Formats: sequence, structure tokens, C-alpha cells
Amino acid sequence: MSPLPFSAEVEIVLLLASSVHRYEGRPADGPLPAVGAETHPSIHLRAGLGIVGDRHFGQRAHAHASVTVMNAAVLDRVADDLGLPRTLDPAATRRNILLRGVDVDALRGARFSLDSGDGPVEFLANRPANPCAWMDVTLAPGAHRALRGRGGMRCEPLTDGILRLGPARLRSSLPLSATGA
Repeated sequence: MSPLPFSAEVEIVLLLASSVHRYEGRPADGPLPAVGAETHPSIHLRAGLGIVGDRHFGQRAHAHASVTVMNAAVLDRVADDLGLPRTLDPAATRRNILLRGVDVDALRGARFSLDSGDGPVEFLANRPANPCAWMDVTLAPGAHRALRGRGGMRCEPLTDGILRLGPARLRSSLPLSATGA
């Protein structure tokens, strides 16, 4: 594979892997209870399979979209747009990886890697991770609409590796923008 010429320092602020789908049925009925820990200090990824222990791991229907990556700053913008304090729960988005420091939504179609100290994990950003009506229940009323166009990317891991919370280096095949919230 060709090198990834564009680079930025980012922070991994959330890593989520859940063995169950919590947002099933009608949003008005509320989410299903969490089973065990869902947020983690590190996650293990496998090429073409996803995050070890996650509900989408090895699922054929999710082969090209098993990992969701989102810009954490988007939640600040959504709170501002809705006139709320900047205290929205990032885990409620159900995105697997939340980053600060780069416009994740601009990575559509890009190959990119994240390296948090254990070597780079490479991804292909295949399509937007569109928000659903659950966001109005789990984040705040109006969050579904406020997240449109900035809900992150559904990605396929291209290499095996480990990601950890904290500072990381993102490299991309496309130019990077620090904005995008």
C-alpha cells in the first residue's frame, strides 16, 4: 500500500466495544441495559473483522463498516446548537472511536491510520455513520437532526492492532482539517 502523506496529532477520547445492541425497538421504550463494561482504555482490532468483543465483530453484513469513528468536538457543537451545557455523553452515540483534533467526516473514501503507541492500525473510511432517532432519546431532544452530516464514518479495519485512550497520530490519504464540528 502507498504511504499516507497527511498527518495530524489527535486525541482518542473514547473507545467503545459492546457485545449487545442497546438501541433496538422504539426509542420511546428506552435502550436495553448495558452488559458489562462498554468503554475501555484499549481495544484490539482485527483486519476485516472489527473490534474484538464488539457486537459487529466478524458480522458479514458489517464487514466494510464494523468500526465507527467520530469527531468528539461535534458533541460540543450539538450542545451549543441545542442551547445545552457541553455535557452530552459521548458513549450514548454508540460510536466506537471518538477523536479530538480532526474532521472525521471529511475522511470519506480515505485510507487512514491511527497510532496510539502500539503501532498504526489502518482503516478505510467507507461511508457516513448517519445518526438515528435514538439520539433524541439518549443525547438530547433535537440531537438526531443536529448530528446530520457530522455523525462520523463507518470504517473497515485493514490491519490488526491495538488502540489506547490518549494522544495518537492520524495519517491519511486525504488532506486533513482540524475543523468540522
